[in-house]
Amino acid sequence: MEELVDVLDERGMYTGKTETRANCGKEGLWHKAVCVFIINSKSQVLLQKRSANKKTWPNMWDVTAGGNVLAGEFGFQAIIRECKEELGIELSKNDITFIGSVISTNKKGDIINNYFNEYYIANKEIDTTKLQLQKEEVSEVKWIDKDEIIEKIRDNYNGITDKEGC
Repeated sequence: MEELVDVLDERGMYTGKTETRANCGKEGLWHKAVCVFIINSKSQVLLQKRSANKKTWPNMWDVTAGGNVLAGEFGFQAIIRECKEELGIELSKNDITFIGSVISTNKKGDIINNYFNEYYIANKEIDTTKLQLQKEEVSEVKWIDKDEIIEKIRDNYNGITDKEGC
């Protein structure tokens, strides 16, 4: 059975309706998504490389984990679920901190993504050799210095390739 998400209006208010993720993308329906950045004691951020089979942004470097907030779920619960599913990382509510939210709308092919994104951080030491990557979602992971990410963003991602970019 396909995952259901809560449908929101353009102000982020719950409509009382649920829909499949696929239909949200087809119809451009607003819903919640979450992202987490796991940071270690060296100020490095754990990034994942999206699988080559992903419909959107295949083979691109991405946040540590993220995804849609399922119907009836809170953002922090989605973070805990996504980290476990995608990477095999166990997090608790006390491990994560909400840092902000933004509205995101974009179109990629025939998919229209209208999201209310919630962003979180988690400070945690992770041994990447012990991770259990969900092959359909993630092809590899790596630690990258926080300052390097900031520099790439400030430089408008200049020099980033599919193999090296974030």
